[in-house]
Amino acid sequence: MNTGTSQRESTRQRRRELLEAADRVVLRDGPEASMNAIAAEAGITKPILYRHFGDKGGLYRALAERHTDALLSSLRTALDAPADRRERVEDTLDAYLAAIEARPQVYRFLMHPAEDQPQAEAEAGFDVGRHSAPLLRRMGEELAEVIAERIDTGGKGTAAARAWGHGIVGMMYAAGDWWLRERPCPRAELVRHLTDLLWGSLATAHDHPDSPGL
Repeated sequence: MNTGTSQRESTRQRRRELLEAADRVVLRDGPEASMNAIAAEAGITKPILYRHFGDKGGLYRALAERHTDALLSSLRTALDAPADRRERVEDTLDAYLAAIEARPQVYRFLMHPAEDQPQAEAEAGFDVGRHSAPLLRRMGEELAEVIAERIDTGGKGTAAARAWGHGIVGMMYAAGDWWLRERPCPRAELVRHLTDLLWGSLATAHDHPDSPGL
């Protein structure tokens, strides 16, 4: 391994370690997690943290990519499971809700409304809502791609698949946020309610003949 390759690998490893330190702080403090606390957890100074991520927005985006990748992987696993369509839909919704239930502080850090962020960060221009919107769009596009691959939308093309994908993600986000705040019912019950809501459209759609189906 040459010097340049070794240095790049060392930088990637250090970045992973800093993200793990940030995760620990976010798990503890949620939206109140600060760059000072993250730097202290990592055993470095804040300027070194800035050197790796630029600012809290850069760190936020790195954490968001890390957690969104893991979430999308679990959603795809649920969609690809050998089960009938309704069960796959239920499993996919449950995978999302289970993820935010397991790490609510991480969810709140990534997706919590901007009005709950610390005042100092609001004044510095760090807007949680502005940063979280791309995450929802990415999830919507990923789901739209799966729908387009596996569902015959009756000649409506990719526009219908994208509308469904973004609509389902929006529903999951809104319903999940409400449920996580109020806990009005068990997770399994919410999954059933949301699946019933979706089923009016999905149950009548035909699978593409060359796909395994959704």
